[in-house]
Amino acid sequence: MDVGLLGRAAAMFAVTNVDDLVLLAVFFGQAAGQPGRRGELKVVTGQFLGFAAILAVSVAGALGAGLLPDGAVRWLGLLPVLLGLRAAWQALRQDDDEPPPAAGVAGIATVCFANGGDNVGVYVPAFAATGPAGLAGYVAVFLAGVAAWCVAGRFLATRPGIAQVLARWGHVLLPVVLIALGVLILIGAF
Repeated sequence: MDVGLLGRAAAMFAVTNVDDLVLLAVFFGQAAGQPGRRGELKVVTGQFLGFAAILAVSVAGALGAGLLPDGAVRWLGLLPVLLGLRAAWQALRQDDDEPPPAAGVAGIATVCFANGGDNVGVYVPAFAATGPAGLAGYVAVFLAGVAAWCVAGRFLATRPGIAQVLARWGHVLLPVVLIALGVLILIGAF
């Protein structure tokens, strides 16, 4: 396996997924209120499913040479906007004594996929320019990157200062982050 390719893949993953750390920290912060590790498992499962969908579309796009029409990727920004509006509505309807609604696997996967929609535009050309071994290397590094991001997101959410902020303001922060992210994707700022 080409060490240079692995380095490029790791750098590409890190650069295109920095924003996921904030989302993961928020999701892990929400999961902290759930019994046992069930909430954390939902976050990890949702993140892997969402990223697997990004990889599937990227690989299909690379193999299909242009499966996604120009400009279509940015419309994936509608997904986090809609999820953010839904989360804001739920936060407004929620009692102060009632715990915030936990994010489900499907919601986390959808946010991950929508957030990574812009990544498809970066991944498709890179995947198309490499052979099957290179493609396998990218996929392996990216999946290891998702695991590392989950660990880092949980770490951030479990720091006392960050955990207190997330516990107090997570129900407000999540809709704001989702809507802002969706708008940035829609206007093509990524």
